[in-house]
Amino acid sequence: MADNRQPEPENLQLVHLLRAVTVEFGMRQAEFAARNGMHPTDVRALICLLDAARAGEPATAGLLGARLGLNSAGTTAVIDRLERLGHVARVRDALDRRRVLLRVEPQAILLGREFFGPLIDGVLVVLDSFEPAERDAVRRFLTAAHTVFTTQEPGA
Repeated sequence: MADNRQPEPENLQLVHLLRAVTVEFGMRQAEFAARNGMHPTDVRALICLLDAARAGEPATAGLLGARLGLNSAGTTAVIDRLERLGHVARVRDALDRRRVLLRVEPQAILLGREFFGPLIDGVLVVLDSFEPAERDAVRRFLTAAHTVFTTQEPGA
């Protein structure tokens, strides 16, 4: 029987490749969570908090809930779990003592580095083989794709 399928357009191939990478990354996150007694949402929460720290944003429960799409009770449950595990600490904001900030503890960063470090190092080696213009193209594509996913509703 002949295969009458049409080849996929190149751009759609790239979308499917991006999906494959995100699925694989999600599976690695789930494996990390399972190994360390966490829920997959806990791992996403840690990533959100680390991203906020890198961006110089105050990491509050409100910010975390908004980024994860959780209500107040769900956000509190995530923070409580991470605090019990020693991965996150609630600290008073030095500029506004009424506000509580969330800080990822050094042991959690080390735990993540031990698991994800070899993967990140592998991707960095790949990126080192790219010319600056190629890295710029990858950055533009990933930034634009991220914008699509964060600004458009599915099925809209």
